[in-house]
Amino acid sequence: METTWAHELRRAGLRVTRPRLSVLRVLAAHPHADADTIVTAAHAQHATLSPQTVYGVLDALTSVGIARRIEPAGAPALFELRVGDNHHHLVCRTCGAVADVDCAVGAAPCLSPSDAAGFVVDEAEVVFWGLCSVCQGQDSQKHPQDIRGGATA
Repeated sequence: METTWAHELRRAGLRVTRPRLSVLRVLAAHPHADADTIVTAAHAQHATLSPQTVYGVLDALTSVGIARRIEPAGAPALFELRVGDNHHHLVCRTCGAVADVDCAVGAAPCLSPSDAAGFVVDEAEVVFWGLCSVCQGQDSQKHPQDIRGGATA
């Protein structure tokens, strides 16, 4: 896979560097990881990687479209390598688990606003909130903690 990532980096106009390859390996192993998780895992691969370097790599990868940043309300930003297909996400209110879900209807943007207000819409981002299968079976159903802040009714 390293060869593919090297090719993707070069195709996007980025140099192939150890920090970039490390972050790509982490993202491949941990889809929907937050920046702290990525920093810790990348640092475990290369002890000289600083958090600032990892943040810079994440910014570069998202800027060129190799990685995607998603921001569920009230939760830390998450990063993934699945890009360009306009998929959406399911987020568990209790544990924060995230799962991909294919676009609801057809090709991108797959949803259209009732009034585009002069915009040309090319992408829709949808986050579905609920309880994952693990949390459904736990006692947390009585008083689930909403990861966006506070308890839900």
